[in-house]
Amino acid sequence: MIQSFQCPTTIHLGLGAHERIGDILSTLASDNLFICVDAAVRGSEIMARIETALRGRSTTYGAFSEIEPDPSDTTVERAFAQCSGQGATAILALGGGSTIDVAKAVGILMTNGGRIHDYEGIEKYKVPPLPLVAIPTTAGTGSEVSGSCVITDTRRHLKMSIRHASLNPARFAILDPIALRTMPAHVAMHSGMDAFVHAFESYVARGASPLTDALNLHAIELIAGSIRAFVADRSDAQAGLAMLCGSALAGMAFGQTGLGNVHCLARFVGAYFHLSHGLSNAVCLPHVAAFNRPAAVRRYARLAPLLGGGLAGTEEEASHETVRLIRELCRDLDVPAQLRDVGGRAELFGEMADLCLEAGYNRWNPRETTRQDFLELLESAF
Repeated sequence: MIQSFQCPTTIHLGLGAHERIGDILSTLASDNLFICVDAAVRGSEIMARIETALRGRSTTYGAFSEIEPDPSDTTVERAFAQCSGQGATAILALGGGSTIDVAKAVGILMTNGGRIHDYEGIEKYKVPPLPLVAIPTTAGTGSEVSGSCVITDTRRHLKMSIRHASLNPARFAILDPIALRTMPAHVAMHSGMDAFVHAFESYVARGASPLTDALNLHAIELIAGSIRAFVADRSDAQAGLAMLCGSALAGMAFGQTGLGNVHCLARFVGAYFHLSHGLSNAVCLPHVAAFNRPAAVRRYARLAPLLGGGLAGTEEEASHETVRLIRELCRDLDVPAQLRDVGGRAELFGEMADLCLEAGYNRWNPRETTRQDFLELLESAF
């Protein structure tokens, strides 16, 4: 089987990396910048630092911060109208995955026209979007380097995936732990577990390759070794940078490999029970990890030392140790143990199992999963 890999993003990383913004804008020859910024970040230290840098180079800029979780097509339309009216020549995204996805969508519309609905699917546009600089303020989605952009269609009540491996990633990404300092502990846990699940599911996915393995194995080691300290103290720059790098590495990989049943279940757990994407992933993770283990024993075994376990005698034993360590990680981070703890309702599981099967994750998940399997996974998570 022939596989391909690409990541077109230039990444600047380290404490104070935001200071590169002036050099980046000079490279882009842009002095009119549209900023998509998470409302919770607008008064933060990192925003103040960015604004100081922009004033120092006489850059015209406007900011849009009316961005909700799981951003909608109507939000994209409002942001696009402001960006277009401003005549911006580049976009800066300062926020989590939702903010970066809105910025991506606006960039597409600025150069391709139409509505964002026109580009749902894979490589449905050809003109490069407006240049995007992304500064993630959560360590979770990897959206700054991923080829996907997810926007909610408010008429159809579903999420549209706009995918383009070469044109959707940000032109530049700045991974600066200063940007993480104002994040609440629960958001740090939710987003950090999202990043862990990206790396874990991508590593065991059917589409994994030696290149994605290298990215995912190091991402798992970075995240597992730092997430406890990071959730406890978001001002820990070393832990924050490790989380940002782990999230980005996983973001480079999962768009190439696909994801599995954790994300499949989380799509509908989040929608039905009104949970964040990261929390939905975290609650489902231990149950899916145990279910998938028999189909990927060797790969699971390789993860045990990266998760802090000792050397087990056999691959089978080490694979079980990996599942145990995942459960331990969730307990240490106070992830709710069961869906009933977060408002889950068992009477909806049949309908959800139907949707999980229809979603088609069997093309990526390492173990073939039937409707009955999905139902039993939901019941075990309950």
